[in-house]
Amino acid sequence: MNFPEATDSLCEKVSHEDIAKALGVSVQAIRQARLKADADAFRAPPARWQARLIRIAEERVWHYRQLIESLREESKNE
Repeated sequence: MNFPEATDSLCEKVSHEDIAKALGVSVQAIRQARLKADADAFRAPPARWQARLIRIAEERVWHYRQLIESLREESKNE
């Protein structure tokens, strides 16, 4: 793994699109659910959103754990 690949991997983010796909709703629904509850465009979050966001977070932890292990292994070989 080279420096650009490592930094790209480190800087990957979860987007509203990723969350919308995981929750089976539109990006607009995600954005509306993020508004303050008293906003005219506010919509309630999708059902079971907590469990699905936990899964996304777990996937990110796994992603970073793999990156860490890969970089550690490569640094031993230098």
